[in-house]
Amino acid sequence: SVPFLVRLFPSVLLTKFVYLNFLAFPFFVDFRRPELLVNNTINLQLTTEPGVTVGIWHTVPGSRGAEAQGKDQRWYEEALSDAHPVIIYLHGNGGTR
Repeated sequence: SVPFLVRLFPSVLLTKFVYLNFLAFPFFVDFRRPELLVNNTINLQLTTEPGVTVGIWHTVPGSRGAEAQGKDQRWYEEALSDAHPVIIYLHGNGGTR
């Protein structure tokens, strides 16, 4: 029956069952609030093209942790534009971070 379902619904099977992007692990975690999970981290939205928005986390290194305490989103955005290097980690398509 699996080959029959693949033939009838290829896009559904690829997007849902191969990549499992409907699962969010760990369960019952709000990924929009990264400060509850990771220190010195803020959730931002990046518009890559019209109609496409990507959620990102900006985490400052531990050496700047004391400086980041209590700062708002503007401080984190300015920290991205300073002379420090930026490491981009692409976690995949599972819908989790």
